[in-house]
Amino acid sequence: MGQEIKVTGLVLNAGNIGEFDKRVTLLTKERGRITAFARGAKKATSPYAAACQPFTFGEFSLYEGRSSFNLMWADVGHYFEGIKEDLLLISYGSYFCEFVSYLTRENNDEMDILKLLYQSLRALEKKTIGPELIRRVFEIKIMALYGQGMEVFCCTQCGSTEDLEYFDSSAGGMVCSNCQKAGGRAVHISGSTVYTIQFILSSALEKLYTFKVSKEVQKELEIVCDSFLNQYVSHHFKSLDFLELL
Repeated sequence: MGQEIKVTGLVLNAGNIGEFDKRVTLLTKERGRITAFARGAKKATSPYAAACQPFTFGEFSLYEGRSSFNLMWADVGHYFEGIKEDLLLISYGSYFCEFVSYLTRENNDEMDILKLLYQSLRALEKKTIGPELIRRVFEIKIMALYGQGMEVFCCTQCGSTEDLEYFDSSAGGMVCSNCQKAGGRAVHISGSTVYTIQFILSSALEKLYTFKVSKEVQKELEIVCDSFLNQYVSHHFKSLDFLELL
């Protein structure tokens, strides 16, 4: 028999099912990424219609059947209205949610990724730093949480911690000046950029979005992240297509 369970999570996406229902994908603290059906959620009178919108964070009560979950009620803690009022921020938030949906699985411990997503959406909403920097911090950190982090504390070839001046995505991270002389496709990055990535990887999730960088470091972060994701993520994110048009 099924049972009612309570989960804390965030709506990654929602789609229409039939004339009145919705299907929502949740990233939860207790069950990882799950899909639930919300009966009648498209009706204006539905008690949880607003809770079935992307970026909604709160507590959800679900009826767990043999092969699916059904949403019973929701107690919303945060709607992220500040994001929903800005098309650019919606696009960044949608990309973060799509990335999370791609990486996470049901019944996995995805607590840290849930925290990262929540903090990233909060950073978008606060607007204290630019959304493009938030994006790069998010990309670097989520790959590390997923188990495919960049190696930026020592040379990936010899293990040296000195003269870390080149980033080689095919090697998984930094290459020192001596090893780079042997050839390769590494790109030169500044010490400031290396330090920034080290800070992102070593910082607590609550401290991630507390700094700004120069235009030069921002550009190098974009180069590093794009090459790294092209190397290790074999997925095309549809939300990026729209983001690049803005």
